[in-house]
Amino acid sequence: MIYLFLSIIISTGLFVIFKYFGIYKIDVLKAIFINYIVAFILGFSLSEKQFSILEIPEQSWFKGALFLGALFVSIFFVMALTAQRNGVSVASVAGKMSVVIPVFFGVFLYDETVTTLKIVGILIALVAVYLSSVKDSTKGVKKAGLLFPILLFLGSGTIDTLLKYLETNFVQREDVSLFSGSLFAIAACFSGIILLVKSIKQKKQFGIQNCIAGFILGVPNYFSIIFLIKALQTEGFESSTLFTINNVGIVLVSTLVGILLFKEKFSLKNKIGVVLSVLGILLVAIA
Repeated sequence: MIYLFLSIIISTGLFVIFKYFGIYKIDVLKAIFINYIVAFILGFSLSEKQFSILEIPEQSWFKGALFLGALFVSIFFVMALTAQRNGVSVASVAGKMSVVIPVFFGVFLYDETVTTLKIVGILIALVAVYLSSVKDSTKGVKKAGLLFPILLFLGSGTIDTLLKYLETNFVQREDVSLFSGSLFAIAACFSGIILLVKSIKQKKQFGIQNCIAGFILGVPNYFSIIFLIKALQTEGFESSTLFTINNVGIVLVSTLVGILLFKEKFSLKNKIGVVLSVLGILLVAIA
């Protein structure tokens, strides 16, 4: 349970960091690139066993990590495009509602229990995520199709599902740091290529502030993955239960942080969503 709690707290911290990125005008792509470098260095440094870089491609989880690392970067850009074309609230809802995908696969791939109480709890949690995230104001939101929200929904759900699949079938407990480090190294390579292409087209200085921002993001980003994997490895904790509590917990804590730290205003829908999120978590946990 402690790993799940830490995953929720640190993942919420990532949203706070991104909030400050906007305030201090940080170049997000450059910060993300540095973040991945910091995260993979941490992963390799904190590995619980001796290894050689040349041995990593031979690991049973490497092909999955290769795909997952590329997906990390791709979904980041899809998220940005969704926010720009459809609005931030649509991007938030699409990303968080994707919890239904790993929950679905958890039930059918791993024969996890399905009870009336769990189904009701998950449905309430999904409604809570929507109500907590949606904003009444549509000012500045462009009319756009559903392509990018759907891609974000599918991509975010695929990341969680594949992470669970690799953890269950290929990643040993002593390989968690090495696996995570490799994941971030692959993401760093892909984001580096994108950054290089963008730099050729539009030459700008990298900026020390972007490096500092990337370092600040990289440490909690690394541990958010570590704690999520550790939570998934906890015996007696089904992934359908864990992903529901994790995602709704992040929504709940992020909402509270927004109110207390950034003095954000929330509508009646948002407040009902927070109450329902607590109820959904309790029902799923009890189930």
